[in-house]
Amino acid sequence: MDVQGSHHAVSGDFVTETFDYDGGRQVTVYVPPDPPEAIVFSGDGQLISRWGGVLEDADVPSTMIVGIHRSADETLRLHEYSPPFDPDRFAGHEKFFVDDVRRWTASRFGVVPTVERTAVFGVSASGELALALGLRHPDVYGAVFCASPGAGYRPPSTMPQSVPRTYLVAGTLEPFFHENAVRWADALRVAGVQVVMTERIGSHGDAFWRSELPLMVGWAFGR
Repeated sequence: MDVQGSHHAVSGDFVTETFDYDGGRQVTVYVPPDPPEAIVFSGDGQLISRWGGVLEDADVPSTMIVGIHRSADETLRLHEYSPPFDPDRFAGHEKFFVDDVRRWTASRFGVVPTVERTAVFGVSASGELALALGLRHPDVYGAVFCASPGAGYRPPSTMPQSVPRTYLVAGTLEPFFHENAVRWADALRVAGVQVVMTERIGSHGDAFWRSELPLMVGWAFGR
């Protein structure tokens, strides 16, 4: 997924902090040049936090990205991002992501947006994380942004009563991940959730992930 690195000139700043979680886990924050009107929390944060430049180039509200870095161990990454594999590992990471990082963000940057101005975002396995956290914490995240989710976490047979509005995107050249995204879109629509399901020409890890972020932000937070 390193093909997704930002090639945009960025006016905002990047702040990286190392936390005690898991022996030292980093969080990188993209701080926009104007006071943030919205905030996006993301997994795979060493990647996604660097996409702030695409937001600066778009006609969208000033948006902060708080990127929680993934584990260097791919198995642990999957266990942190997808609830079924290792519920205890997932729960520990969930607390770190939802509680600790959010509390630090408010303290460090003074940014405490409303639920309606807060989203959770992920790509591939972290797309599963975004869906899981959105369903589990609709009081925290008013929107879910998900690109090309894996299949470790699937729609529950009974949806929670409250589910955030959700924007999904997948590529035409990644049939496995496209199928997963469509499965989620169909299940959420049946549950009465506001859903966007977008299809792009591309394969897993292609630039459409990064390019879709301004459209997600504009959809969730207005232009």
